[in-house]
Parts: sequence; C-alpha cells; structure tokens
Amino acid sequence: MTVSIGRRELLAALGGAAAAWSFAARAQQPATPLVGFLDPRSPDVVRDRLRAFRQGLKETGYVEGENVTIAYRFAENQIDRLHDLAADLVRRQVAVIATVAEDAAFVAKAATTTVPILFIVSRDPVSLGLVASLAHPGGNVTGVNFLASELVAKRLELLRELVPRASRIAVLVNPANAILTETTLRDVEAAARAKGLSIQIFNASTVREIEAAFAMLVHERADALLVGDDPFFNGRRVQFANLAAAPFDSHGN
Repeated sequence: MTVSIGRRELLAALGGAAAAWSFAARAQQPATPLVGFLDPRSPDVVRDRLRAFRQGLKETGYVEGENVTIAYRFAENQIDRLHDLAADLVRRQVAVIATVAEDAAFVAKAATTTVPILFIVSRDPVSLGLVASLAHPGGNVTGVNFLASELVAKRLELLRELVPRASRIAVLVNPANAILTETTLRDVEAAARAKGLSIQIFNASTVREIEAAFAMLVHERADALLVGDDPFFNGRRVQFANLAAAPFDSHGN
C-alpha cells in the first residue's frame, strides 16, 4: 500500500477483503453471509465510508439485501458501548467483523478468537499489538495501516510551512479514546522536540468540548493547531473548518 491511497479506497478494499477472507471459508454454508460492521461513531458521520465498504463487497459479488446481510453496530461516540456491541456481533455468529477504528479493532479482538476481524488503523498494528507481524499476522485479525502515525512529523512540517513563525502548537486529542490518545501524544511530543516546538494539549470528546477547546486555544494564542487522528475528529471536519475560520475573521485577518 502507498500513502496516496484514499480512505474511501481503503474502505472498498476492506469490503472486498471481508468477502474474500471470510466467505470463502464459509462457502459450504447455504445461508446468506452476515457481516458485522463495528464503529465507535454514528452512522451519519461515516456515511461515505459505508458506501465505499458496500462497493467493495459488491465488486466481489456480494450485494447487501440480496446475497449478504450487514449487521451495523455504532457506539454513537460512547466508547464504553463497544464491548457490548462486539459481544452482540459474536453472539449473532457473523462471518466477519469489519472495523475502521483502532479502539473498535481492539474490542473486537478481545471479543473473539475465532471470528475473522478486518481493520483499518492509523498506526503500526504490530506495535499496537493487534497482529504478530505484517507478513504473518497470525490469529483471526488482519487489516491495513494507512500510516498516520508515521506522518506526524510531516504534518508538523506542513504546519510550519503554512505558518513559518509558529512555535507554539496546540494539539487536540480525544481522552475517551485512551489508546489512540497515548500513541498520538507520544508521536507528537517526539516530533515537536526534534523541531524545537512547544506543544499544549487540549482535550475534547464531544461537539461542545471541541468548541470549548477552540475558545481556549484562541485565548492562549496558540500559533497553530494539530488535530489528533481520531475517528470522532475525522467526522467533525466541517466543524473544525468553521471554528478555525472564525477567530481569523473576528480579528480581521
């Protein structure tokens, strides 16, 4: 995989992989395959990704409502609900569980050692402990890493190109997603030290908390903002764009 592949293409590939990996092993079963889709967000936030996922299934000959059924489980940004949702998918004996978030991938892995699990994550799945190795994942878990962690230093470099005088960088993370937040902060702090930048951490797990964090970072006069890679944040791109524009407009810049 190259980093030029978009996330929609990755979702389509995930759908195709779900069909190829799990359905082939269950080909002897006459019943319509049941696919589990586990996500910490709400369905409206991942609408486009769901469309890509269904397209990947379709390209391998599986059409939802015709010869495959998809059991959707969304945590509605309540991370602690993921455990019950994953357990429910296992009880329903799904052919495969597909996830597009690190927290969901970990929960799914903890829920079953037999149901195939396919993930898309932003960091090295070996260092995260999801798989044994890239060449031989082992167990019932495999997937794709789209290298967001490896690109943290590059993102900071791009911020400096956009704002050459930036030295104080605000970093927004989601404390509700403890695993991802920990790795994000570790990567950002290392990259910031290497570039001689100071960082200030802001937390947000809800829409209102994002607004409060923006108000605070404007008050603290941060030079730029780096948004942590988080499923919840990925679904709030429009909100981030609007909030980022407002302070500049209010100051006449």
